[in-house]
Amino acid sequence: MTGKDVAALEEAASAIPPGTKINVTFLGNEDLDMRVAAAKAVADLGFIPVPHISARRLASEAQLQEFLGRLQEVGATGHVFAVGGDPAEPEGPYPDSLSVIRSGLLQAHGVTEVSIAGYPEGHPDIETDVLWRHLEDKAAALKEQELGAVILTQFAFDTDPVMTWIEQVRDRGIDAQIRIGTPGPAGIKRLIGFARRFGVGANAMIVKKYGFSLTNLMGTAGPDRFVSDLSTLLAAQPASGDVKLHFYTFGGLLATAEWVQQYGAATSSEPRS
Repeated sequence: MTGKDVAALEEAASAIPPGTKINVTFLGNEDLDMRVAAAKAVADLGFIPVPHISARRLASEAQLQEFLGRLQEVGATGHVFAVGGDPAEPEGPYPDSLSVIRSGLLQAHGVTEVSIAGYPEGHPDIETDVLWRHLEDKAAALKEQELGAVILTQFAFDTDPVMTWIEQVRDRGIDAQIRIGTPGPAGIKRLIGFARRFGVGANAMIVKKYGFSLTNLMGTAGPDRFVSDLSTLLAAQPASGDVKLHFYTFGGLLATAEWVQQYGAATSSEPRS
């Protein structure tokens, strides 16, 4: 959710299981009060807030201290998501999320678990070898500081690169929980727009495998096939370790929560072999 989504969260709250982690973004067009208010709303409704810390948007150490301090006041610093952020040039002393992790300020404000970014299909602006080095360095830094670690991935349409990437993570000795990003149900045009923005593979073959066609952009699409296929593949590969899902609510919080309910009900009622 964003800082503007408090009303939408309240609308969806009854459809979301208590204790669900809900990420709160760190957007350039939102201010400190909005971010803190959103994180507080998450906690007040019985969920676990995971505020984003956008390293390259932080103008100073004092700004990071103030943000963490305000979050701590509302009980929202247990879990955070440290990410580099969009600006081409850092606005302050933190060029990447690793520098935030190494600052020591997270533990000082009550952080116990840090989510870090994973990119199964790469990043449009960062070389693959750099992504791997940073992932290894961040996982090691969190382990050294005795902080819990979660790898939260960019959303994907294709299970093949996801499974290959999970295997590569584990081959590097990284045993952190992985949360694979997937979009909740959303308009097909909207999904394609986000895919292009974030460098996610969206060619005709991949999106057909996901469950829609690039020749018909009307209507909505959900992750039913992707989630089912991923579940089957993970069950056949126990070395994948602890892997869960993270939903990007491009189609809205309520629509995503209701999809999860319906999918869970449908799969739990399927006959078992």
